[in-house]
This record gives sequence, C-alpha cells and structure tokens, in this order.
Amino acid sequence: MDDAEYDLLDELYFVISYDELEANVDLSEEQILKTLTSLASKGWVRVYENSDKELDDFDLISNFKSYYYLASKQGLLAHNRQ
Repeated sequence: MDDAEYDLLDELYFVISYDELEANVDLSEEQILKTLTSLASKGWVRVYENSDKELDDFDLISNFKSYYYLASKQGLLAHNRQ
C-alpha cells in the first residue's frame, strides 16, 4: 500500500462524498482518481451513488466526482495493518 492509498483509506471509515474527500486529502484530482481506481480494483473501496445506495457497476473515469466512497472490510484490514 502506498502513501496515497493509505491517506484515502484513512478518510473512508464512513461514507464520504468526493468533494469531502478532496477537501480532506492533500492530493491532486488526478492522484485521487488514480488511487481510487487502484483501491477499487483491489476491492478495498466501495462506491455509492449517494450516501445510501451502493453501486455494483460504476464508471470511475467519467463519474468519480459524483460518487460517494467507503472503505471495504478488506480495505480497512489492509489500512490497519500498516
């Protein structure tokens, strides 16, 4: 796990909007997208349409700013091992 992944997971203990996430981390938009894509591919982050509705199918490249995010159980375990 790299520093960016660790920092994002640190913010995802509760469902959070992209705007809140961006405000809370010291990463560029490009870095956030790259890291979210990496975390999603590992199954370490769950993606939501809104604060209540999880998505099984999503397009991070086109819509990452409109989604909400939450660390998965696997993501939390990986984060806490660091």
